[in-house]
Amino acid sequence: MTDDFPHRTLVLGLGNPIRGDDGVGWHVVEVLQANLAKALGKPSQGFEFDTVAGGGLNLMERLVGYDRAILVDAMQSGKEPGRVQVFPLEALDNPSAGHLGSTHETNLLTALEIGRRLGAHLPLIGEVLVVAIEAQQVFEFSEELSPPVARAVTEAAQQVMNLLKNE
Repeated sequence: MTDDFPHRTLVLGLGNPIRGDDGVGWHVVEVLQANLAKALGKPSQGFEFDTVAGGGLNLMERLVGYDRAILVDAMQSGKEPGRVQVFPLEALDNPSAGHLGSTHETNLLTALEIGRRLGAHLPLIGEVLVVAIEAQQVFEFSEELSPPVARAVTEAAQQVMNLLKNE
């Protein structure tokens, strides 16, 4: 950590909000923004919230200047829709899953390594956490979440709150 960058955490909702369950990360961030100070019992200094639809190198660029990141995203791994999981980015079985990678560019793990080698201030290994919600419908054009994914928004937001409380 340097004086130029005080300890900062970015909570980033990933996905496309008009593709059904794919937009669940955006919904979770909306809930967090509405309830953060009350739920944490302290000011939200050092925390920033945002939503993005990109992955790979674009996502890496959004993480520049942060010491820690919590990425909230839909995931399709064949498990029960609405299941919430929390894990470090490097534990992801498929580093190109969801919005953490793209068929047109590199995955986020590789992009972070490239960015660090180029001197960018980025979260270190172990400081990028993923809160993944098992999705059901990610290709339908809709602003609505499927019922099991919609029910999981509160649990996913609570998981992020727990991570922020431990800061």
